[in-house]
Amino acid sequence: MSDPHSQIPYWNAAAATKTFTHPLHLPWLRGIDSQAAILDYGCGYGRTMAELEQYGFANLTGADTSPEMIRRAQHLHPALHFTTLHTPPTWPTPHAEFDAVLLFAVLTCVPGDETQRRLIAELNRVLKPGGLLYISDLLLRHDERNRDRYSNYATLYGSYGVFETGDGAVCRHHSRAWLTALLADFETVSTRTITVPTMNGHDSTGIQILARKPAGVSG
Repeated sequence: MSDPHSQIPYWNAAAATKTFTHPLHLPWLRGIDSQAAILDYGCGYGRTMAELEQYGFANLTGADTSPEMIRRAQHLHPALHFTTLHTPPTWPTPHAEFDAVLLFAVLTCVPGDETQRRLIAELNRVLKPGGLLYISDLLLRHDERNRDRYSNYATLYGSYGVFETGDGAVCRHHSRAWLTALLADFETVSTRTITVPTMNGHDSTGIQILARKPAGVSG
């Protein structure tokens, strides 16, 4: 179940009903030129893309593995550019195409360690030297309900923090240490902790990380 393809049917079925809530932190975007090439990887139905457009960004690309999410995005935001990812995490373009990549509530949908590593490596590849990676995701919770479900699914999925939701998704909450290790090839610019409603309506503890690809790294 660590393959993101395994959850495409879930996201196709959920595309018309789910609401995503991770907020854009505008101060982190103020240093980015309005013509900068920005990729929203795992864009869902385009909510964050539409916010970026409202902030004045013009060179935007949204991508998602779910064809139904992309259809909803194109219907809601016909002036924006969206594409379906057919072979995730691979992005079908040369190195160093984007000035910034957003990864909002995507790692939580990619439960496997190695799949997450491959995703971050691919985003590193398509970022220009000095480019920004803006992650928003969910941290481990320490209440009894979450500890129990992490423990119940740890053996099945091979990582503590992975669990199944009542409506059929496989999700993951992360330790700060794991996220730090995952971003070892980046320079952390800033972090912030937030409270964010999950797609099923529960308040959860989120983390946002702004990281930079070192300027001397081209691949």
